[in-house]
Amino acid sequence: MAKGKLFVISGPSGTGKGTIINEILKANDDIRLSISMTTRQPREGEQHGVQYFFATREEFEALIAEDGFIEYADVYGNYYGTPKKAVNDWMESGQDVLLEIDVQGAIQVKEKFPEAILLFILPPSLIVLRARLEGRRTDTQEVINKRMANAAKEIALVGHYDYAVVNNKLEVAVEEAVAIIKGQRCKLNEEIAAEIVGRY
Repeated sequence: MAKGKLFVISGPSGTGKGTIINEILKANDDIRLSISMTTRQPREGEQHGVQYFFATREEFEALIAEDGFIEYADVYGNYYGTPKKAVNDWMESGQDVLLEIDVQGAIQVKEKFPEAILLFILPPSLIVLRARLEGRRTDTQEVINKRMANAAKEIALVGHYDYAVVNNKLEVAVEEAVAIIKGQRCKLNEEIAAEIVGRY
């Protein structure tokens, strides 16, 4: 059985990457969404093992010491990371895995998994992005300014990615993201070619 592929999706807050990922999962029932671990407190409605694996700082740091993460980062005083074991187990069983992580984490993943396919979701412009963030009415102006500054830094690192999709019209962005994943699944390497030859 060929090893599963690892897809990574990133993009600034407000680009709609969460919605795009949900549509990808609807179109591909055989792709697993990796669940991150965090030390932050659960928000209302969040459940352990659904949105995140919630852990204490001590538990998280013990896993760091065991090299138990594909990537991790300290974000505003809380750890976020991708546990390695579940991802490896899924890929070894032939399942594709999708990670939704920030740019720094994606670069870490690419270093450990050079075969990973990195996809960046872009807004049509920074002006549109600010309008979307303000339209959500969930953040203060100070937080929005921080998100905008962070977005500019993230976009500057888009060259580390394999693909970029501009989310101007959601349905078009979804089509492009799904097409990228389907195309990568058809891409040959020695292992996949050997499996195909073995079947015939």
